[in-house]
Amino acid sequence: MTHKFQHTLVIEAGREEHHYWADLWRYRELFFFLSWRDVLVRYKQTVIGVAWSVLRPVLTMVVFSIIFGKLAKLPSGGVPYPILVFTAMLPWQLFAGSLNDCSGSVVASAGLITKVYFPRVIIPASTVIVNLIDFFLSFVILCFLMVFYHFIPSWRIIVLPAFLALAVLSAFGVGLWASALNVKYRDFRYIVPFLTQMGLYISPVGFSSNIIPEKWRLLYSANPMVGVIDGFRWAIIGGDVNLYWPGFVLSVALTLLVLFTGLRHFRKMERDFADII
Repeated sequence: MTHKFQHTLVIEAGREEHHYWADLWRYRELFFFLSWRDVLVRYKQTVIGVAWSVLRPVLTMVVFSIIFGKLAKLPSGGVPYPILVFTAMLPWQLFAGSLNDCSGSVVASAGLITKVYFPRVIIPASTVIVNLIDFFLSFVILCFLMVFYHFIPSWRIIVLPAFLALAVLSAFGVGLWASALNVKYRDFRYIVPFLTQMGLYISPVGFSSNIIPEKWRLLYSANPMVGVIDGFRWAIIGGDVNLYWPGFVLSVALTLLVLFTGLRHFRKMERDFADII
């Protein structure tokens, strides 16, 4: 007994535009495949493997604790300085890693892009997932630090997922801009690592943002990561750590603006990716 299957090919003008967001769900298996591929490739043929994901923030935390805590003697509000630094390293590592990976992701997938159609936004989105896994591995280290220093986190930690979502949106929004621009202007593969390196020192990672003079705090909050980092410290450390709400609202607004414009710019440019690459 034979079965005959009939397939209907529908050619519809503007289908890509009309069904773009629905296609994201249709291509969810490709999204999971690319994410899993990036996880496997990330630490392939490295000696210590996934341990790199925790070694880098731990070493940075040690250096910052010595420089800002011991030598500069910046205030920590009674919190062990390594914990003050590491609560900021978590969102910063997620942001910087995602931005670096997003910026080169489209160019690195040239072979795939020039052969088949799929929503290109899947490519930079999959790199964020890899860095999210690194985030959770580093969070385990923070738990060990708290046990070592006999530090009990605040009850506010229950709202930490909201600040984590804000960190992901910040990284994805800026990453969309960088990945699209990097296709046309390869200078961005040099600019992005430089900006993330500078951002580590400009953002309140090695110090508390409370040391910023009050008259400059709103301007300082124009860096979206200021609101994210302050939110992490407010949720995890608690106690006397207070959120500077005008600056936090500004950071959230800028994050949403960058995400919205990043999506629009990426969608506008992705039609030409295959030709430019």
